[in-house]
Amino acid sequence: MPSSSDLKKGVRFEAEGIPYTTMEANTQSPSARGANTLVKVKARDLLSGTQKVFTFKAGERLDDPDIELGKFQFLYRDDDQYHFMNLDTFDQIMMTRDQMDGADLFLLEEAEVRLMFYEGRPVSVELPNTVDLEITECDPAIRGDTVTNVQKAARLETGLEVQVPLFVEPGERIRVDTRDSRYIERVKK
Repeated sequence: MPSSSDLKKGVRFEAEGIPYTTMEANTQSPSARGANTLVKVKARDLLSGTQKVFTFKAGERLDDPDIELGKFQFLYRDDDQYHFMNLDTFDQIMMTRDQMDGADLFLLEEAEVRLMFYEGRPVSVELPNTVDLEITECDPAIRGDTVTNVQKAARLETGLEVQVPLFVEPGERIRVDTRDSRYIERVKK
């Protein structure tokens, strides 16, 4: 059972009978003596995908959602439907683009992910922290742009756009952080 003080990005909790995952959590110290410390939480509803802001007292006990996780392999995409196979039972399930909540921009066929189930229904995809993707197109480096940390836009094979250093070229594979869509490094072949 999580406490409101334990909430940080990715921690799941249940409020009003609905499962949420924490997107942001900020602690607000009181300005008056005797006032309670508050935890302001921005969370995403795992069933509908909507966002909601909660304010809890520090240390307040929250319910733990009945979430099950399973290992799955991404098979293919059919329009706005994404098909996965359970790696233990070989059962196949389908999720919509709305349920993916942006995870589709990191998925390649045969990628292994964990799916979250709430009351037997798939509600969300849990990606690994990093994925390796190929650059399909990017802006050319401009001669003379040698100031440190100069970046350019690059489109990856899944359609995701990220900022990369000037020395990275189309056709190269790069490692991307799935939590904030950030370039980490080039992947050596």
